[in-house]
Amino acid sequence: MPRILRIINRLNIGGPTFNAALLTKHLAPQFETVLVAGHKEDTEASSEFILENLGIEAQYIPHMYRAINPINDYKAYKYLKKLIKQFKPDIVHTHAAKAGALGRMAAKACNVPVIVHTFHGHVFHSYFGPLKTRFYLEVERYLASISDKIIAISPQQKCELAEEFAVCAAKKIDIVPLGFDLHRFRDDQINKRIDFRSKYQIADDEVAIGIVGRLVPIKNHALFLQALKNVIEQSSQKIRAFIVGDGEEREYLMQTATNLGIDFVGPEAALTQKASLTFTSWITNIDEVYAGIDIVALSSLNEGTPVSLIEAQAANKPIITTDVGGVRDIVVPNKTALLSPSKDVARFGANLLRLVEKETLRQRMGKKGYNFVKRQYSYKRLAKDFSNLYHTLLAQAMPNSTVKDTKTNISKFDNPLVSSIAQ
Repeated sequence: MPRILRIINRLNIGGPTFNAALLTKHLAPQFETVLVAGHKEDTEASSEFILENLGIEAQYIPHMYRAINPINDYKAYKYLKKLIKQFKPDIVHTHAAKAGALGRMAAKACNVPVIVHTFHGHVFHSYFGPLKTRFYLEVERYLASISDKIIAISPQQKCELAEEFAVCAAKKIDIVPLGFDLHRFRDDQINKRIDFRSKYQIADDEVAIGIVGRLVPIKNHALFLQALKNVIEQSSQKIRAFIVGDGEEREYLMQTATNLGIDFVGPEAALTQKASLTFTSWITNIDEVYAGIDIVALSSLNEGTPVSLIEAQAANKPIITTDVGGVRDIVVPNKTALLSPSKDVARFGANLLRLVEKETLRQRMGKKGYNFVKRQYSYKRLAKDFSNLYHTLLAQAMPNSTVKDTKTNISKFDNPLVSSIAQ
């Protein structure tokens, strides 16, 4: 049985965690997997519940955090080398930047036969200044040179990696979209909607808008707030807006709301007081959020594959979003989502107002979402894609071994077993 060491930055709520956890579970018993992770930031919600629901466990890498720290990073690198020597994986597969750097260097030093890295996003624009961006780009070019395969999660991301930023040749990059269990966004929607709207005191005639994600600069929630102010002033509808998530920018965004004259409540009063805008902090049962709101928004400056938009379509909710990164690859423009240029408050606000004012448009766009994402983003498709890829890479790396390049039938994942996790 081939062995995989799967390394992820941290177990926060987001696409990388879902991706790593679902692959760990649904590639068993074909592959024996050890899932290891760094430590999340204090402002991030833990996603350990995702692993618990799937019946899997993870090991934590001492000293590995998101921020660069030469001492801690070196200790984490040594730990990974030790783990690789003990576990002897056939494949090391890393997810996201920090795990990708330390994990791939450790795998190369230990002569692991196959090294794979998934870009869940990248930091080559809108994150840092020119010098820092250039440094990270050169690092990623080196890391790509020691990788057997680079995984992009959308066609747009592959284009950026290969052509715009020249991280590596296009032939080294495979596109494997994310995969999720989307059924929970369809199940029992009526009762979930009633529960969410009752909990947050949303009247039947109020249009609820939600934006889900970390409160960090790259998500550009300030654009959403500026557009929201304009819509509140222009709309004939009663509007409630919900910022679901938390992070370093919460206080700044609250001050921005104050400056814009938007009345709001913070997480401590979210369930007891009504306001035009509610900061909820993190909500674990995110399927209830999508059931309860009427419009899903995203205002980011850069995105890989925004999970919130996949979830929104699974819940048959219309979307208003900036046209950045891989967004176009995961929605159907003008069918499931209205797109606007990045930083364009006027266009974003006009699209949002259009959805707020026209219930028939919301319903028509929402109905198209699930059928689109269920074909593209099933966890069964994800597991099948990676099983085939792993077998191919192993056959190339070890042609004289017993590993065979066997294509996997998707039916094998209908009743998956729990992975074998090394303790």
